[in-house]
Amino acid sequence: MADRREFLSAGLRSHDCDTCGTCVLVKKNSPKHTSIQWLTDAATSCPVFAERIADGGHTALLDTCERLGESIARAARDGELGGPGE
Repeated sequence: MADRREFLSAGLRSHDCDTCGTCVLVKKNSPKHTSIQWLTDAATSCPVFAERIADGGHTALLDTCERLGESIARAARDGELGGPGE
């Protein structure tokens, strides 16, 4: 159980979206793989998700919104998220 918890939560860092300020936990597993854990209901805290729902769409298959993805990519480039093993 401890190994599973370590695998799921080790290396997570808090990140606030540059656009809307929604806070998520992020871990860069590799340059192409990012784990994101939402701390709030994305449909109410993220304007992109809220708009999708207001338009009658579904968000179940969205990993994240493009703005948050860009914000995380910028933070990774700037060294704010560390890297694998850090």
